[in-house]
Amino acid sequence: MSEPVSHPAGSPVIAPASAPASAPASVAAAWQQLDPKVIWLWRAQGLIRSVIGLGPVGLGLLLGLGFAVSFRLSGALTGLLLVGSVVQALVWPSLSWRAFRYQLRADALLVSQGVLWQQTVAIPRHRIQHADLRQGPVERAWGLTTLVVYTAAGLSADGSIPGLDEDAAEQLRDVLLNTRQRSDDGV
Repeated sequence: MSEPVSHPAGSPVIAPASAPASAPASVAAAWQQLDPKVIWLWRAQGLIRSVIGLGPVGLGLLLGLGFAVSFRLSGALTGLLLVGSVVQALVWPSLSWRAFRYQLRADALLVSQGVLWQQTVAIPRHRIQHADLRQGPVERAWGLTTLVVYTAAGLSADGSIPGLDEDAAEQLRDVLLNTRQRSDDGV
């Protein structure tokens, strides 16, 4: 597959439905990446999770092993755990951003993600029932939105695209829900 193209402030690009995976770059260029600001959002969220989630674990490890074995050993293990968590929170978002991409085709929305285990999901456009835009307080501060897509197949979301610029997310939602471009299968 070709490299994704970043279009942070543009309208969604629609590729032909028949474009194979080995299509020329002019067709494959429809793969789009998330807004680069999402890297910093994910880093901030990772650091918050590290502090909140590992704070009690680190304190328990420090005190538990400290009294049982040695405070030096428990301090070293706690420090190693904290450093590893912070490094993961700072490095992994860049890798995730590079691996996450989406493509809007005439017949489906493709969402590809995964650093170690890659997954590509095709959501048929004619099955999309509705799409939500979601923003938490941290996302709102960064000006980013998550597009959540629901189909007729289930009760939960069938796909989501985090880290979209607010305007691009609204445009993508509007294109997905435009009934003139969807076929009616009676659902």
